[in-house]
Amino acid sequence: MSISTESELTGMEKVSEAVASALKEMREYAQPGMTTKQLDDYGAKILNDFGAKSAPHLSYGFPGWTCICVNNEFFHGIPSDQRILKEGDLINIDVSAELNGFWSDNGGSFVLGEDIYQHQKLVDASKDILKKAINHIQGGVRIAAIGNLIETEAKKRGYKVIKNYGGHGIGRALHEDPHDLLNFADRFDKRRFRKNSVVAIETFITTASTYGNTLNDGWTVVGNKGGFMAQHEHTIVVTDGAPVIMTEMNGIWD
Repeated sequence: MSISTESELTGMEKVSEAVASALKEMREYAQPGMTTKQLDDYGAKILNDFGAKSAPHLSYGFPGWTCICVNNEFFHGIPSDQRILKEGDLINIDVSAELNGFWSDNGGSFVLGEDIYQHQKLVDASKDILKKAINHIQGGVRIAAIGNLIETEAKKRGYKVIKNYGGHGIGRALHEDPHDLLNFADRFDKRRFRKNSVVAIETFITTASTYGNTLNDGWTVVGNKGGFMAQHEHTIVVTDGAPVIMTEMNGIWD
């Protein structure tokens, strides 16, 4: 969507507060011995307290309220009573929601407890690259240039990026134009970011894979060459200068 009124900005602020709060509190609540279903239920309660509805559940019938991935899972992990979190796990939580006709999306990866498997370096790379990418976005900047920045920064650190998933427009629906805000430079993509538009920017930084493949459950995505992935995501409003980061209170950069 494109923000054109104060009421639209207020609507986006409220739903962004809901998803940012849920992500932050879920990250703080997670602990070894907990199931991903317990963590998901906790996030659902936070969204409900705001009056917000789970976006993946509402839009696609996703079998959970939030997407939770552990270790080799990359996207759309289904919360489960069978999946028990363990010390050192690489966890990704993606929270998106609808509130009063407005939609917002954010996500983040983190290491649970002690970094016994050395995932923190990957997590930090994803966070740092997202910050750098967002700081370069403003009206008129080519979308492919930001993709190029993300991939270039990943390669500098010895990592790869997922090429068949990307960020997206958001606001009046979970996924809107512009679609496919990819993590690499698509030389055929001549689009540019537009002032006042709302977009969800995501980094998909990996140790081995460059494409995501969906498992037989119809939802969970893993890497085509295995390995691990760290994802971080903010919903932003594009301006003539620095973007307005609607979900900044999720604390992924703290």
